[in-house]
Amino acid sequence: MAAGARLAVEAGHEVRGSDNPLYPPASEMVEALGVPVARKYDEANLDWGPEAVVIGNALSRGNPEVEAVLDRRIPYLSLPEWLKLNILRTRRPVVVCGTHGKTTTASLLAHLLDHAGMTPGFLIGGQPLGFPHSSRLGAEGGLFVIEGDEYDTAFFDKRAKFFHYLPEIALVTGIEFDHGDIYPDLEAIRLAFRRMLRQVPRSGRLVLCADDVEATALREHAFSPVTSYGFHGDAAWRAETVTEGEQSTLTVYRKNGKWGEFRTGLAGKHNQQNALAAIAVAGELGASPSALASALESFPGVRRRMEVFLEARGAVFVDDFAHHPTAIRGVVLAARERWPERRLWAVFEPRSNTTVTNRFQSSLIEALCRADQAILGPIYRADAIPAADRLDRDRVVAALGQRGVSAAAVPSADTIADTLHREVQPGDVILIMSNGAFGGLYNLIRERFCG
Repeated sequence: MAAGARLAVEAGHEVRGSDNPLYPPASEMVEALGVPVARKYDEANLDWGPEAVVIGNALSRGNPEVEAVLDRRIPYLSLPEWLKLNILRTRRPVVVCGTHGKTTTASLLAHLLDHAGMTPGFLIGGQPLGFPHSSRLGAEGGLFVIEGDEYDTAFFDKRAKFFHYLPEIALVTGIEFDHGDIYPDLEAIRLAFRRMLRQVPRSGRLVLCADDVEATALREHAFSPVTSYGFHGDAAWRAETVTEGEQSTLTVYRKNGKWGEFRTGLAGKHNQQNALAAIAVAGELGASPSALASALESFPGVRRRMEVFLEARGAVFVDDFAHHPTAIRGVVLAARERWPERRLWAVFEPRSNTTVTNRFQSSLIEALCRADQAILGPIYRADAIPAADRLDRDRVVAALGQRGVSAAAVPSADTIADTLHREVQPGDVILIMSNGAFGGLYNLIRERFCG
């Protein structure tokens, strides 16, 4: 919503907003907008007479401003619909879709295209460190990179957000079950992606990850030309990788002919795959290997994606947005790769609408078992989940113990900070994973270790 508001400001609209108290980086993004933002929902916030109200998908009936919008018959729409009508129709959308890697891949792609002289507009769900803001309007008729989220659009529009994004190019990084509050099963997610492909014009392109069976299966549902990327031998854009220390080299082949060599400091196979995806799309759009090589090497990363946020007392504290078992496993392995000789702590907040349930319980054990120490924080809004459906943290802890991981289920962020302050040793790496604020854990750690 903050990124969308910035586009509206750039487009010349007067913008005001309402929200609950925010946490970084969202709070910093909103502050940087320089627009009035009410810190409490109240129907009086609408008295200034807006021409339209963009309602975020976190809001529903019962919210005082939602009710006032309906009572006053103020025109309202979702952010994806506003983007479609006001931004995307006059641009060339490149939509980055998939269960994992959207934010990093979209950030990489915007960075590569920008450094290749294509100056795209973009809207990214996180904060790319190479740009001053997470969105940019760009020129009409130009490329526009946007994350294509499969989560629902709004309380009044239960379609996936990416149905609104009019892709000229659709990139799919992979498909897994997620969002158990929206989709009953994997087949429902498959169907959403298939329907999204119906919007790609015959002059457009579908780009699929050849390493993912579900993504590859979309080929038969395409109405446009299809290309692929990955480590798999059949990929049209194929990479071979060598990692030395904190740097990896990707040798990229296009249709089996060597296309270029690229270096990146991004850790983990999943990030090498994200980099290859961005290279493939940029290459399809005409960027040269040499331009992309220098751009990739300068990519500074994304906030809350393997971000070192503190080094204190000889320990390294890393923040990551991972909340699905596959992403957690990838991040843990990436941390192992980057700091191979160090003791690794994996600290996880069960917060997403699926990981708070027991649906991913076994997968979560497998995802965390490569750590030396594991801490499971309190389940977010646990009282709202029936006990029979709720994640059983004690069973996860017991199973990890049987796998040789010292694990604990801890009742609060404050207790986690105390535990880390007491037990962390010089040389340790503490990987903290949450798609939210984790009860203020980040500031609590700074207070304990730097106070």
